[in-house]
Amino acid sequence: MLRQLNMDTLRQNFWKEEYLREKMVRCEWHRKHGSMVKAKQKAKAAARLPLKLPTLYPKAPRSPTPAPQAVPSKAPSPVPEAPFQSEMYPVLPTTRALLYEGISHDLQGRYHYLNTRKLDMPEMRYLFPITTNFTYGWQLGPPVKQELVSCKMCRIDSFFRKNGAFALLDPRDLAL
Repeated sequence: MLRQLNMDTLRQNFWKEEYLREKMVRCEWHRKHGSMVKAKQKAKAAARLPLKLPTLYPKAPRSPTPAPQAVPSKAPSPVPEAPFQSEMYPVLPTTRALLYEGISHDLQGRYHYLNTRKLDMPEMRYLFPITTNFTYGWQLGPPVKQELVSCKMCRIDSFFRKNGAFALLDPRDLAL
């Protein structure tokens, strides 16, 4: 697009005034409505933040009350019980030592540590199921091998055609 060459002083002053007027209108609008817009932006940003729910810990089983002692001893000072700091059991020192041996690039260090931790069952790592997905694998025990049936008539290897995709249809492949 070509520039207009018929810009004279009158037209330049018109555009200058128009630009300043728009600028003043923007400043006036910002002065009048700016605080309201900022408040809406803060409310939207606060609504986008995830809701932090408190962590629920399992109730510790109550120990049986000891028999009363005949000799009164010095009253111990009440020590408040500290809540659990983690959802996981502490890591064994031998497993934790794997973190500091080598680097992950050489399949040592963190890589070896994580693979070793992965071998433990979830109930050995966590105090209780943290998510609902944990309930599917919680306290299943070791995996049980299922023996295959030796009868070929009872077992179906695949739902694909036995003689290839582009071969002629075999009557055994059709389900009528």
